[in-house]
Amino acid sequence: MYIGGSFIIENTAIDTIFIPEEFNEEQNAIKSMVTEFCLQEVQPIIKDIDVTKNLQPAIDLLEKSATYGLCGISIEERFGGLDLNFTSSLIVSEYISLGMSFGTTLGAQTSIGSLPIVYYGTEAQKQKYLPGISTAAIKTCYCLTEPDSGSDANAAKTKATLSKDGKYYLINGQKMWITNGGFADVMIVFAKIDDDQYLTAFIVEYTFGGITKGQEEKKLGLKGSSTVQLFFNDCPVPIENLLGKREEGFKMALNILNTGRIKLAAGSIGGSKFAINQAVNYANNRVQFKKSIIEFGAIQHKIGAMAARVFCNESALYRCSDNIDDKINELKEKGIDIATAKIKSVREYAIECAILKVHCSETMDFCIDEALQIFGGMGYSAENIIEAGYRDARILRIYEGTNEINRMLVYGELMKRAFKTKEVNLIGAFKKLPVQYFKTFLPSLSKDVLREEKEVIQNIKNVFLFLSLITSQQLKEALLEEQEIVMNLSDILAEIYITESTLLRLEKLISKNMDITEKKKLFEIYLFESLHRVRKSSYDIVNSCYTGFKRRFYISLAKRFSGAYHVNAKSLRREIAVVLKNENKWCF
Repeated sequence: MYIGGSFIIENTAIDTIFIPEEFNEEQNAIKSMVTEFCLQEVQPIIKDIDVTKNLQPAIDLLEKSATYGLCGISIEERFGGLDLNFTSSLIVSEYISLGMSFGTTLGAQTSIGSLPIVYYGTEAQKQKYLPGISTAAIKTCYCLTEPDSGSDANAAKTKATLSKDGKYYLINGQKMWITNGGFADVMIVFAKIDDDQYLTAFIVEYTFGGITKGQEEKKLGLKGSSTVQLFFNDCPVPIENLLGKREEGFKMALNILNTGRIKLAAGSIGGSKFAINQAVNYANNRVQFKKSIIEFGAIQHKIGAMAARVFCNESALYRCSDNIDDKINELKEKGIDIATAKIKSVREYAIECAILKVHCSETMDFCIDEALQIFGGMGYSAENIIEAGYRDARILRIYEGTNEINRMLVYGELMKRAFKTKEVNLIGAFKKLPVQYFKTFLPSLSKDVLREEKEVIQNIKNVFLFLSLITSQQLKEALLEEQEIVMNLSDILAEIYITESTLLRLEKLISKNMDITEKKKLFEIYLFESLHRVRKSSYDIVNSCYTGFKRRFYISLAKRFSGAYHVNAKSLRREIAVVLKNENKWCF
């Protein structure tokens, strides 16, 4: 098991990774159960739900989902939950996306609205709240964002003051963009006690009083999901409802966001597959010029490109989820309590979670946009489910930290682990860079069917190390303030993680004597496009830092480092589109 972020300098053994083809019987049953719930209970009514007019249908769906066990996926069995491992919980997140805006409602209940209690609650708090949350008798929400504090969460102004008798904290302030806030019974509220520097978390019941709910927000998408402002005016919260320790709320919020990011990534993958299924089905049945439009090259290009992105992002998603599960088990064996083990394990892979949030959400946007384009005018009609999906998807790049914030987090966290905590030996990798460079370009006689792809990925790693070295030499401590450059570096790092994860997936399939013919085509499409994105980011970085001879010299080195990868991407996309045409659904 590798340390989070160290994929940039280490080679991962295939027997240490997990791939979706290894879902066990229980996990496949979960996938089928969640799919059945969404298709039978949610999709028939979801387009008709508008919480600005009536909250009850959303509430009814949440309560119905609890009968399937979906509200207790991360809650211990002794409190009525399923206590799924991390990978299984991501399967739920992936397939609940078929419920469109309801996936946000359930996500708030099972993730940000309850995990703070699961991870940080006292035994008494867990016994009081978790059984009701798992049955949806208690609905939850998470109150962090304020009008003047979004990405800068610790700038929140909501205050908590101890009452004169010492029995209550009186909370005063305003929270906004609160999912499930229109009907939540219990709220995880973040506030600063007196003049504290950092936030503290509280479990607040609506019945405590002093809480006013604003009108339902009129949003671009997610019409079936409740979103309101909440106003606190001397809301009395018993001192025993302080959650965790004083001033640990900010750290708690960050840890919960790490979990939320990878779960959002899973939902994005599910939504992307939904978009592909809709596009393929429509293209198979839409006839123009006397043949199905899926037979046209322009449509096949779109479908092949969509499939390649989804397959490769999915590979990275479940690689990361299994790493988290393995870390949880490792910490449990060392005697660490389960809640702390889960917090530490997700924190360990914060870099990967942020990469996945960015990449998968942007893949979802890409897929739903291309699907709508394939539908043409029909996709633009509000009568079509693609139209709702298009609007719903746009929020994915904003919440759980904007993609810009997450890009900067990725590189900033890697630098912290490289130079502050010394967990990732980037300095050693910099020193070996010239040796690695010459190794990479030596001709190889290997018969490995993935040899060329391995070399390309190593080349991209070398590009990242090279660019990190020259930018840090040029800008020194100011590098992290150059946000455009940091985001370019983060994008290259993300391409490494996504492509390497897919390579490992294919290697593992080969080790199991499984046919990789079609899946290798998906990888080749993605890697071809990935290398182009890496080169674009590389040139942007060099042009931002250097002029004259040094600029020309470093661009030539970046180009040489990245090497070349020659495949007929046009033909590969067409071949993948034909496979999907014949299956009429996602089949990889």
